[in-house]
Amino acid sequence: MSNFFKRLLSGFIFISILIFSILYSKISFIVLFFILMMFCLYEFKKMIQLKSVFPYLIGTLLFVFGNILGVEDIPKKMIFDYVGVVLFLTIFITFASILFAKKEEVISHLGKIFLSIIYIVVPFTLIVKIPFLNADFNYVNTTILGVFLLIWTNDSFAYLVGKNFGKKKLLTRISPNKTVEGFIGGMIFTFILSFFLAQKFVTLSLVQWIVIAGIVSVFGVLGDLIESMFKRQAGVKDSSNLIPGHGGFLDRFDSVIFAAPFIFIYLQFVQ
Repeated sequence: MSNFFKRLLSGFIFISILIFSILYSKISFIVLFFILMMFCLYEFKKMIQLKSVFPYLIGTLLFVFGNILGVEDIPKKMIFDYVGVVLFLTIFITFASILFAKKEEVISHLGKIFLSIIYIVVPFTLIVKIPFLNADFNYVNTTILGVFLLIWTNDSFAYLVGKNFGKKKLLTRISPNKTVEGFIGGMIFTFILSFFLAQKFVTLSLVQWIVIAGIVSVFGVLGDLIESMFKRQAGVKDSSNLIPGHGGFLDRFDSVIFAAPFIFIYLQFVQ
């Protein structure tokens, strides 16, 4: 099988599983994204040369407790109790992990664990909470599906416009292939899609979809550039080869994991 068809097939399977999990039920959505978080943690740990199981333990703790708060009707007092317990356990486990690090690597070890949690675990935990950010706190699959459609549109048209019309480099030091023209092209088509989403996915207003499109266009590109920086420092082209023809899971989620916290904050504010 040629590389083109291998890339096409693996991309189709990946997107199909993702869309199916989002549309099928909140449980399938949450479970899939927990698995994806673990894959991304594995790739990122390997990239920054962190040999520790603690990011997996802390990630599981934060993800599970974070989504108990997101999908269950819990009184506010209990929410604060949960948050306090989770934060305490997270900090305790993180600092306890230095006992397993070599003496000369303690600070580096601790910093890498914190980086793994902030860069991978927190965004994935917030991604899973986005569909529940509505007046009734019900699972609304069109919200998160729309976010991914915006991400994919921005990435695709940024690549197509940049490849065919790009001349001025965006940030050569980190990603020599990205161009200003590609960035603008991706943004324009993302805004266009937001108008169609507002007609079909009416749980959010037109203004809200436009704002989310703006967040995706700006912070999605920043997420891509930040992952490129990590890969450049690690001396690798892709985060892994787990998705044939597409690299790794982190390569596919670099945009959304950086944009997700800002989308979460915005929807939390307006809702």
